[in-house]
Amino acid sequence: MDFLDNLVLSVNDVLYAYVLIILLVGLGIWFTFRTGFVQLRCIKEMVRLLCTNVGASTEKNHISPFQAFCISTASRVGVGNIAGIAIAIIVGGPGAIFWMWVMALIGSATGFVESTLAQIYKVPRAEGGFRGGPAYYIKNALHNNFMAVLFVVLICSTYGLIFNSVQANTITLSLQGAFGFDRTTVGIIVSIMTAMVIFGGINRIAKVSEWMVPVMAGIYLLIAFYIVIKNINLMPQVIYDIVTSAFSLNAAFGGGMGLAMMTGIKRGLFSNEAGMGSVPNAAATATTDHPVTQGLIQALGVFVDTLLVCTASAFIVMLSKDYMGVGLSGIELVQYALVEHIGAWSSIFLAVMIFLFAFSSIIGNYYYGEINIAFMWQSKKALNIFRIFVVLMVMFGSVAKVSLVWNLADLFMALMAITNLIAISRLAPNAYLALKDYLAQKKAGIKDPVFKASVLKISQSPMSANVSIFPSQTAPESGRKTNAGILICEIDIKPQYVLTPMA
Repeated sequence: MDFLDNLVLSVNDVLYAYVLIILLVGLGIWFTFRTGFVQLRCIKEMVRLLCTNVGASTEKNHISPFQAFCISTASRVGVGNIAGIAIAIIVGGPGAIFWMWVMALIGSATGFVESTLAQIYKVPRAEGGFRGGPAYYIKNALHNNFMAVLFVVLICSTYGLIFNSVQANTITLSLQGAFGFDRTTVGIIVSIMTAMVIFGGINRIAKVSEWMVPVMAGIYLLIAFYIVIKNINLMPQVIYDIVTSAFSLNAAFGGGMGLAMMTGIKRGLFSNEAGMGSVPNAAATATTDHPVTQGLIQALGVFVDTLLVCTASAFIVMLSKDYMGVGLSGIELVQYALVEHIGAWSSIFLAVMIFLFAFSSIIGNYYYGEINIAFMWQSKKALNIFRIFVVLMVMFGSVAKVSLVWNLADLFMALMAITNLIAISRLAPNAYLALKDYLAQKKAGIKDPVFKASVLKISQSPMSANVSIFPSQTAPESGRKTNAGILICEIDIKPQYVLTPMA
């Protein structure tokens, strides 16, 4: 097991140091400039869209923009925001937090591009609503079946299996630390609860996420805010340590600039998922009038995850005494810090929060897998087999070795992100055109813009996907075409067209 752990770690070092960092940072900066800093200039519109969609009613099997946001946030806001942040601080020093902030800033533009593309290329579900994501825009726009299938394998393995092992691992460790519960027993209980939700389908997942995510994130942020106010005199030093450690050339605070940068980017990617190709799967499920609507909402999700929840965890840890010298890491370090700040009862509180964070991530992660299983097999049997494997991996993660689980998560995350980043780098021009159209309508005084496919560059191609236009709020009717609505790829509709990225 140690040999496998070391091998995976060595491969991760190469991928993150020489491939993923360059792609993530480079494309994030490129998308930021090509969208005109959409993550900053549209922040007010992001908040408006999110707030106006809270509690919005939808037709049967349709998912609202807010519900899609909650599903993706359920996946984002998990143990990576708590245990992962503590690990990042110990391994990479306080400077890792700075590079996480940087990743959130530029990653928000990447999140906008991939989620907008997911809306453009989403497909209708036979039972109502929509599905989509990288596998769908890779196949229908890039016509690369191998790459699409590769992504399906990676995301099903990463989210449905590996990441859910990570979440279950942290649940059992936290409950063992707080209450002395047996990890195997806890694993069995969590596995049963997981099965009860995921066998209920997307609507049950959406309903659970819609109330669980805001409640758990709100409570956690309030606790962190109290700790910051209580220790406000120490905050200037905390900020100073974060900034100076980020650019340090010596090994103080954990390992210097290089290690801080690598750790921050790695944990930032795991946390906010910008560019990874996971969030577009949830973004595509939303029923919207314009693809940019969901793109902006999901871009805001990157800020919510990293600048709020992750920063809250960092401050909780860094405001505790001698956090670098107590010999703790991960969830144990966060528990230590909370006990110091607000008393022994906080260990129980954190255990409950960890359970909520991690369990919401399990069901959110599962749904990413479900969408992609449907891409490969339109079979209830195949889906149920996948569900069984998800439950088994939750049980495995409950008792597995921590380091191996986390390192496997990093490996699969890197491979999945590379595949998605290659795809969106080629398709991004259509996201730019959609954004231009959205902003033009807003400038003209239209409060809620409606998408028309004519704003995109469409050309006939001998290697075309079968594409049609359907109204955004309704399921498609065979052979029906209109000039308004979301662009939907559907294999049995003609004539054949393909979206061609602009040079």
